[in-house]
Amino acid sequence: MESVLVSACLLGDAVRYDGTDKRSDHPILQRWVREGRIVAVCPEVAGGLPVPRLRAEIAAGAGGMNVLAGTTKVVDSDGRDVSAYFIKGAGRALALAQEKNIHIAILKEGSPSCGTNVIFDGTFTDTKVPASGVTATQLRQAGIHVFSEDQVAEADILLRKLEAGISV
Repeated sequence: MESVLVSACLLGDAVRYDGTDKRSDHPILQRWVREGRIVAVCPEVAGGLPVPRLRAEIAAGAGGMNVLAGTTKVVDSDGRDVSAYFIKGAGRALALAQEKNIHIAILKEGSPSCGTNVIFDGTFTDTKVPASGVTATQLRQAGIHVFSEDQVAEADILLRKLEAGISV
């Protein structure tokens, strides 16, 4: 049985910067929970950040690729560089996925770690830009299929193909 890496906040864990969750009651996600497929991770907590913590964004909305390359930073709302925590957390999420032979991840859209297609632009004005977070980028670079919480149905189709031995 294929396992799926899922952002812990989507499972109801209060690990977000403000001490809340973003629980998803998507029926497919809930089925995966019942089936025992889920491997939960919060890269920010895994990287050493506390709960609660200051909100963080990728400077200039430059995306996770640039954070990993060292050409931009993740900064908190006080302007402190917290990139090292995000890079460490992404590495831990990847190691967990590799240890469990995971091919699919469902991550929280908008997050500087988990944003799959959209992140905030680094101005702390709730402005979104098309880019991926640090963990989403690292997982994709390793060949893991990354989806947002709005793409669970698409992830389920891929999961079924993988389990049927269909090449993707």
